[in-house]
Amino acid sequence: MSAVARAIWFIESHFGNDITLEEISDVAGLSRFHLSRVFGVVTGYSISSYIRTRRLSGAARTLVDRPESILEVALDAGYGSHEAFTRAFRDQFGVTPDAVRKQGHIRNLALLEPIRMDPARLPELEPPRFETLPPMLFAGLQETYPYGGNAAIPSLWQTFNTHFGSIPGQIGNVAYGVCTHIEGEAEKFRYMAAVAVDDSSDLPDGFVTLKIPGQRYAVFAHRGHVSGIPATMHRIFGEWVPNSAMEFNSLPDMFERYDERFDPYTGMGLTEICIPIKE
Repeated sequence: MSAVARAIWFIESHFGNDITLEEISDVAGLSRFHLSRVFGVVTGYSISSYIRTRRLSGAARTLVDRPESILEVALDAGYGSHEAFTRAFRDQFGVTPDAVRKQGHIRNLALLEPIRMDPARLPELEPPRFETLPPMLFAGLQETYPYGGNAAIPSLWQTFNTHFGSIPGQIGNVAYGVCTHIEGEAEKFRYMAAVAVDDSSDLPDGFVTLKIPGQRYAVFAHRGHVSGIPATMHRIFGEWVPNSAMEFNSLPDMFERYDERFDPYTGMGLTEICIPIKE
């Protein structure tokens, strides 16, 4: 069972109670950052939004199937008041709990069923190679995304690619997708579309920089279309990382490397996924 599957099992077995990210990550066998990252990539939800949506989906069924008061349903779903529950329910489904009770059905609601992880549909993971890289200075465009919000990343690359090849100080013809966690933030991460540069002066407007130390990496290959990276990351973080005996560095969490073997026009080719490890 992969780390994401273990996390989902634990959530589904306990989401009626108060559960913490620490408890879920302990069961999954990953750090909070790695679990949050891979859970969002694989499922399209942050962990907290998955729990919230599952609770609200169960509450919607209760409103139709059982006679409990709306306040009782709210309390069972983890909300401390009728008002807080109504607000969350309306934000999720576009209708109020009272309207659902009156209509007597949930056919117009986009409920979330438990996500089932099918390992047979995942690609085989090639064994990584190990590579020591010198300190690097990345320069590029950076945005903050919620875990599960990866659909917006291609638009960042579209903007960045108008600069690629003419960035002052650019080293080589290689692009990097750099992921870093935000200290104290379990719901969001930073993603930078970048190149390595030898100087941080005279960069285009809006560019930021990130310096990372020289360190060793486990380097995994993703072959095929870039849209398949989430499945490869599921194999890496869901299976290889928790089963390895290695310790991992945290700056950055990981980065994708796109060189001449990748075609940005078609999205096809080889992408390398680099995970920093401790010697």
